[in-house]
Parts: sequence; C-alpha cells; structure tokens
Amino acid sequence: MLTIIKPGLLTTIQDLGRYGFQRYGVIVSGAMDQFAHRMANILVGNQENTPTMEITLLGPQIEFNENSLISICGGDLTPTIDGSPVRLWRSIFIKKGSKLKFGSPRSGCRAYLAVAGGISVEAVMASGSTYLRAAIGGYHGRALKEGDKIRVGMPGSLSTKIIESLSDSLSRQPFAEMDWSIAKDLILSTPTEPSVRIIRGREFNLFTKESREILYKEHFQVTPQSDRMGYRLKGLSLELQKAEEILSEAVTFGTIQVPSDGNPIILMADRQTTGGYPKIGQVAKVDLPLVAQVKPGDFIKFTEVSLYDAQLLLIKKEKKIQQLKSGISLKFR
Repeated sequence: MLTIIKPGLLTTIQDLGRYGFQRYGVIVSGAMDQFAHRMANILVGNQENTPTMEITLLGPQIEFNENSLISICGGDLTPTIDGSPVRLWRSIFIKKGSKLKFGSPRSGCRAYLAVAGGISVEAVMASGSTYLRAAIGGYHGRALKEGDKIRVGMPGSLSTKIIESLSDSLSRQPFAEMDWSIAKDLILSTPTEPSVRIIRGREFNLFTKESREILYKEHFQVTPQSDRMGYRLKGLSLELQKAEEILSEAVTFGTIQVPSDGNPIILMADRQTTGGYPKIGQVAKVDLPLVAQVKPGDFIKFTEVSLYDAQLLLIKKEKKIQQLKSGISLKFR
C-alpha cells in the first residue's frame, strides 16, 4: 500500500494504453513516455504493460506502507527518499515507512514510478490507464489526490529475487539501490531543444515549398496550451498551396497536423481517434519518448527520416530492450 501525502502537479496511473475501442470513439491514452514506463517495469520484474505512476513536472510525496521494490525512469525530477538523493534507471528497495519525494525537474518533465507487483487498479476496457476527460480508468478516473491509498499487487518470482539481492545490502539505510543500471546508449537524453526525426505525412506535398523547407530548418516552441492530448507548437507559419477539403481519417501517436493558423500540433497519448487537418509529418516511434519529455517553453527541431530507416531504428532499439530483459533474467536465475 502507498499513501499519497502530496499529489504533485499531475500524477496519474497509466499503462501502455486502451486498444481496440477507437472505432467507438474511445481514445488510447496510456503513458506519454512509453519507453520510460516499460523500463521502470522491467527493472522491478513486472510485465511491461503493468500500470505505473506517471509524474509530471512537480512530483508527489509518497509514503510506503510496506517494504517495496521500485524503479524511477524518465525525466529527472530530483527524487529523494527520506532526504537522500535517488538515482534513476535502476532497481531500488525501499523500507516500510520511508517517504519518496520529488523536487524541481533537472531534465525532462515526466517520470515513471513502477512498484514490483504493479499498481493495482480496476481495468476499464482492458486497461488501467487514466483518461481524465472521460473520468475512466486509473484511480477512480482522476489524478491522484492527497490521502489516496494505492494498492500494490504481489511481486512475482523475478521481483522476489531482485528484492532478496537488495535487502542483503540494506543495513540501516531507508533504501538500497542496485549497483548497475540501464546502459546509457539505450537511454534518450532530454535536451531542451531536441532534434526529432519525422516521416513525411500524407498531405506533405500539399504544403508550399517554403513551408516544407521551414519544417526542417526552423525551431518550433512548445506552447503552454500543450497537454497529454497534443503539443501545440509556435513558429513560422506552415501554409497549404491552396485551400483543401480533407476528409477526417485515423490519426496516431506522433501525427503532426497543421490547422488553419499554420501552427503544427503533435498528437500525443490522449489524442482523438480521427482528425481532419492536413498531416505534414509523423514522428518516428523511436523518438516519441523524446517528445514526451519536452516542457512548455522548450523548442523542437524536426529532421527527416525515411519510413524504412525509422523502422530500422525501432527494430534496433527493441532488440536492445529484449537483450536487457534477457540479461536481467539470467542475472537472477
């Protein structure tokens, strides 16, 4: 059991999304940074789709009512346990009664807290993800509040072995960290002006030549109006060669639409199911976690990548993730 002492700016329960219901108008939702969510679960021995806490910018303060194995991945929101700094991207065993607290963001804007056994919430349409606008999923369909009691499931066999390894080195400290973490070449850095790889969108050629050049040459600023549904960008206007009537069609995570004001919108985890604005680009899936860590006020620069190369980049990354999972399993066999 976990007790929320302070909820932070926006702390919700998320998994990898609610799939299979978009035809009924139900959005996918899920973790914004799916890579960090998956890594946090892997490090505590959970299945990758197990619900975690998604923590945005100003993090919560949480009391652990029982000994727990945790991991924190994603943006560095300066976590501490009973006042002592905690490192990211590794397994951590925390004692009963200890308090986890987050401070100011050092890099990125979203962190993911996984607990061995998983955060226990009722599945809605086969998912534990919180969809705030519809008030479904997660913890009573809402962001966490002060005083909430969050249940945790029973740790599995791998989790138990990791706990045994860490508990031996706990001594009198409130927590013990694993002496190894995820390899640095697997973790995306979170610069304030990231270069994001995109594939040409379905309506790319409908835009003027100047607009197509602006897309790759200029920087776009993430505005304060951005949220889990979409990142609204501000920069030089992107314009069509002529007015076009476009039928609404399916959109996905990372689709870049351009409304009539010429400022692009990157659709994110809580995106709508269809869209009728022209689509100038699509963020390569391998770079979606990078976009998810960009804060309002930061800038994004786009670089072009072919569909083939985007697929190769994703395959390469997925192979590294599978190697990590195999390595952890072998280490605690």
